[in-house]
Amino acid sequence: MEARLDLLTNPAAAKFVKYMNAASKALADSTLPAATRELVKIRASQINGCAFCTDMHTKEAAHAGETSVRLNLIATWREATVFTEAERAALELAEQGTRIADASTGVSDDAWANAAKHYDEDQLVALVLAISLINTYNRMNVIVQQPAGSYQVGQWA
Repeated sequence: MEARLDLLTNPAAAKFVKYMNAASKALADSTLPAATRELVKIRASQINGCAFCTDMHTKEAAHAGETSVRLNLIATWREATVFTEAERAALELAEQGTRIADASTGVSDDAWANAAKHYDEDQLVALVLAISLINTYNRMNVIVQQPAGSYQVGQWA
């Protein structure tokens, strides 16, 4: 399988992706826990059907020490007992922020209030931006049918 377009060799796309990658690096400097950032990236990628991002972020999370049990249970986090209450709040926010067209209210006040119980303002900002950014990456990769499976940890470092 080949992608419809190579977003890294097209000059306009490469410039856009460069800025997105810079935004991603800025999020890495936030106080939002790295594990939480990866969990929400993986969950949004699963929802959006982005195999490339799911492949990338599960490999990065495993390399950073995330367990296979937690990685395998992300899609079923509501029934899983391996996530903290803060992580569960972040996953709920990620789901609602990813599925905004599925609900007339977008992100519910309850989901927002629950996340705000666990994260300070700077962490909430990082969480919102991480969810927004991964949704942008997902959409680009799904549209061009970016193949998955060959990502190597640190490939984009």
